[in-house]
Amino acid sequence: MKRVLQLMTVFSLVVAFGFANAQEKSKITFEEMSHDFGSFKESDGSQSFTFSFKNEGTAPLVLSNVRASCGCTTPKWTREPVAPGAEGSISVAYNPKNRPGSFNKTVTVSSNAENGTVVLRISGKVEPREKTLAEEYPRQIGPLRVKTNYLSFGKISMGKTDTQELELVNDTDEPVEVGFRTVPKHMTAKVEPAKIPAKGRGKLIVTYNSDEAGTYGFASHRIYLSLNGSSDYKNSIGVSATIEEDFSNLTPEQLANAPVAKFEPTSFDFGDMNQGEKKSHTFNLTNNGKTELLIRRVRSSCGCTAVAPSTKVIAPGESAPINVTFDSRGKRGRQSKSITVITNDPKTPTTTLRISSNVLTSAS
Repeated sequence: MKRVLQLMTVFSLVVAFGFANAQEKSKITFEEMSHDFGSFKESDGSQSFTFSFKNEGTAPLVLSNVRASCGCTTPKWTREPVAPGAEGSISVAYNPKNRPGSFNKTVTVSSNAENGTVVLRISGKVEPREKTLAEEYPRQIGPLRVKTNYLSFGKISMGKTDTQELELVNDTDEPVEVGFRTVPKHMTAKVEPAKIPAKGRGKLIVTYNSDEAGTYGFASHRIYLSLNGSSDYKNSIGVSATIEEDFSNLTPEQLANAPVAKFEPTSFDFGDMNQGEKKSHTFNLTNNGKTELLIRRVRSSCGCTAVAPSTKVIAPGESAPINVTFDSRGKRGRQSKSITVITNDPKTPTTTLRISSNVLTSAS
């Protein structure tokens, strides 16, 4: 009996001790939960701040992870267990490089504490550094620097002209005389001044005449420059525009009697094709309007697709075939190509047809 009582006493002590241990927890508290760096210059480099914390629990505190909300923030923290009553720290650095403007980032702290997840926050405002000339004008055309070597006129209504300018920067110690090798016939171009002084600036002025372009839809061209008499073909500017028919002046009666372009359907899948094989499909274009439908332009997305409309004028109520041939030579895997058809339908002047296929190679 005495032996049994001794065992029961030992068991009770073990249970009580285990229960007491089970009640022991760590608790993490921070002196500050957020920090504002205020305003600082990008050129000042990384800014850092240390968040101090204390373990106010009764068990050792272990930080399992400290995770920032972005790669621009790099945290370092106390790795060893923090005893009850002891302190630790989390150092957070913010890299402002190429990140001008205000920021507000979080740092999530995970631990074995009873408050196992704590979110810290840093904020501030980065004043942008002054960019170098090479950064502000990253493209080069011979000895000249430009922000871009491409002029996009966007949409231009047929019958309209538009003018754009491109700044030219001469960062060399010698003047650069700018002339032209070739300019597309529907554009005029000039440089002011024609001789850009050393460390000086000029501008290229290009005027686009949509009527003289002789096409509809997207069109791209190049203007080739002559710099100090050089005929290097690399010294060029790309130019593009999307030329659209102007329907804005049509009366309600003209709109009611206008042509209506209708394709049914607008896509076709050739299925499996052996590499090098050619397949054709015919799309039918119907004029559901009351006046003649004019096909202004048909353009495919790649040279592998040949398009042959049977006519460019479709009478009301009539249909015309548009034959499309896809050449799979040099292609492999899933293919999807588009054909753009532009007409004088004022409601739907542009229709996109799509063809697709799965090109098999000999190993497939």
